[in-house]
Amino acid sequence: MSGDAQACQELVDTHQRMVYHLALQLLSNHDDALDLSQDVFLTVFRSIHRFRGDSALQTWIYRIVINQARNRQRWWRRRRRADQVSLDAVIAERGEFAAPIGPTSPDRALDQKQLGERLWRALNRLPFDQRSAVVLRELHSMRYAEIAFSLGVTNAAVKSRLARARQTLRTELRPQ
Repeated sequence: MSGDAQACQELVDTHQRMVYHLALQLLSNHDDALDLSQDVFLTVFRSIHRFRGDSALQTWIYRIVINQARNRQRWWRRRRRADQVSLDAVIAERGEFAAPIGPTSPDRALDQKQLGERLWRALNRLPFDQRSAVVLRELHSMRYAEIAFSLGVTNAAVKSRLARARQTLRTELRPQ
């Protein structure tokens, strides 16, 4: 029994940062990402016996995170959560930001902050399936086959989603 507890602790220690960051990137809310992370590990522990080894354990966990994040998105949409404004988002948008490391001008730091905000807003406007593909490819450096497994689609579908997402992002981020 203590071996099971030790194995569970090692699994959490190894993957918790990845699970939290992916959840945060998909949901854009710290509290929701923490909550989803806990749910993911409960699901992992309950269903680890069904893991067949067709992929890496981490890729299987990515799939669980994405499925649960997608389910939350649907739940929120049904309850019109998208119309609500998060206090955390307002503070993050208008609050203080960390001083840049190294010598940079205030104008450059402001430009970088504004570009980052525009990028995250544009990313959050993408359909969930496109956003998931972009996050896994660009922020988690996953290969197409790993993304396809995590999303439960073909490699061609991954490439298509990435192409559409990149085109949308290019259009939205074009200088005005």
